[in-house]
Amino acid sequence: MATETFTLNTGAKIPAVGFGTWKTGPGEAAAAVQAAFEAGYRHFDCAPLYGNEAEIGQVFKNTKVPRSEYFVTTKLWSSDHRRVESALDKSLRDLNLDYVDLYLMHWPVALDPSPNDENYGKEDRTVHATGWDFCDTWREMEKLLATGKVKAIGVANFSTVNLAKLLKTAKVVPAVNQTEIQPLLPQNKLNAFCAEKGIHQTAFGPLGGSGSTLHQHPDIVAIANKRGVETGNVMLSWGIQRGWSVIPKSTNPVRISNNLKNFVMDAAELHAMDRLALPKGKRFNRPNWGTVIFHDDEDVELD
Repeated sequence: MATETFTLNTGAKIPAVGFGTWKTGPGEAAAAVQAAFEAGYRHFDCAPLYGNEAEIGQVFKNTKVPRSEYFVTTKLWSSDHRRVESALDKSLRDLNLDYVDLYLMHWPVALDPSPNDENYGKEDRTVHATGWDFCDTWREMEKLLATGKVKAIGVANFSTVNLAKLLKTAKVVPAVNQTEIQPLLPQNKLNAFCAEKGIHQTAFGPLGGSGSTLHQHPDIVAIANKRGVETGNVMLSWGIQRGWSVIPKSTNPVRISNNLKNFVMDAAELHAMDRLALPKGKRFNRPNWGTVIFHDDEDVELD
């Protein structure tokens, strides 16, 4: 499924399987992205918070794949909400790109920047910027579309509550909402909301995240054995058929290649996968920070 795509509300096509670069450390990020290029990936999900954009940018600089043939996502970190274009410009310099295909607001939380660059990404996340919220940030992101530096804009880690708030003032509907989605956290309510509004969902952590036990789940193992694929392919295939793009991450060249060997599930397999979340959904790697909104003492969460 390396060439399968979804069409965004801009008309652009996003590959169904992308390559995640979170927690890909110095010295391994470039090798992993190069292996992904060679395996056939054409979507690379980046962020300045990951601390590896400059290393990945060397691969983009040297690749023989034409720029028009691969899709790059990067994100706006929370302490950059008041300096949107300059933050994007830094990512473009680091990535050695003239534009990104998709620019996401990483979290629906605006933080004041730290005066010390060494603390970038380590700001106090409990102290939100005053006089500014994500609707103000979105207004600034909308302006980027006229610059040619971004082809589309979107959000990440947004709940239905936050999306509804954003859409009240937005002139541009987000092209994408990137959130954690996996078999134990299918995000059905959020997915339905996004589908209604024409917002594509991209799943990070589609295999359950760090420490996931899903690879040993008997129902997933049974489908993998029947199909002659890895358990990861079962989870990725399920997500794609449910309608969202997926961005698995690995630094192992064999796993990187294997994550593209997905298949079309039959109705019984889809039903078995859909049932996994019925007992109780579980978050493996998505913190609640920035995604829980309090209204009259009630918690309104992502799903």
